[in-house]
Order: sequence, then C-alpha cells, then structure tokens
Amino acid sequence: MFDANLLITELNFKAIRSSGAGGQHVNKVSSKVVLNFDLSNSQVFSETQKALLFKNLSNRLTTDGVLILQSDESRSQHKNKDLVIKRFLELIKEGLKKPKKRKPTKVPRSVKLKRLSKKKQQADKKANRKPPEIN
Repeated sequence: MFDANLLITELNFKAIRSSGAGGQHVNKVSSKVVLNFDLSNSQVFSETQKALLFKNLSNRLTTDGVLILQSDESRSQHKNKDLVIKRFLELIKEGLKKPKKRKPTKVPRSVKLKRLSKKKQQADKKANRKPPEIN
C-alpha cells in the first residue's frame, strides 16, 4: 500500500510549549509535538492515492494541502512524537480506504401487497363516509 518509513521521512516536527496545568515545569519544557505533512508535495503516494486522500481528509487539511496534527498528552516529548506518528499513520490508512459501493435492494413483494391493501382499506373508509348517490 505505502511505505511507512519513507512516509515518516517526509514529516516535519516542531516541539513547542504545552498549555494547561503543570506548574513551572510546563513554562520551560517544550513537550508538545506538532506534525506537519505536505500532502500535495509528497513523493510516497501516487496521484490517485493523493486524490483519494484529498477527498477523504478534506476537512482536516489546510488550504495549501497540509495536514497538521499535534499531541500534548504526555509530559515526554518522545512519547508525544510517537503518539502523533501513530495517529498520523492510522489517519492515512483510513483515508486510503475506498468506500464500498452501495447495492440497492428490491422492495419485497409482501411489503408491496401490504401497502396496496392498506391503500384499499383507506379508500373504502373514505368512500363509506360519502352520502349515497340517488339516481
């Protein structure tokens, strides 16, 4: 499908300070990892795979075709990098899946007959409400 090791070489990482609680430690350590992946300039995927990824990941890409993921779950920069790479690979794997073609099903004969009998009952009910015609 695709070479994960070659794909990882195309990623750009940036370590920044994490937000939230953590005391003074959080103010001096850059443990949050931001991953940038430029899909439009990638050499790993073919044009058809790129088109599929653009379609499936359209809501996650920037206008330039860059995918940005970040992780600040752990206090360790290395763990955050591993987590964001794992999430990225899962996202790419899901993005490359082709949706199954929908097969339209036939309406069963019994359902058609039931609908027609209900229709006939309703018509009879309405017809019985009318005053009888005098000739």
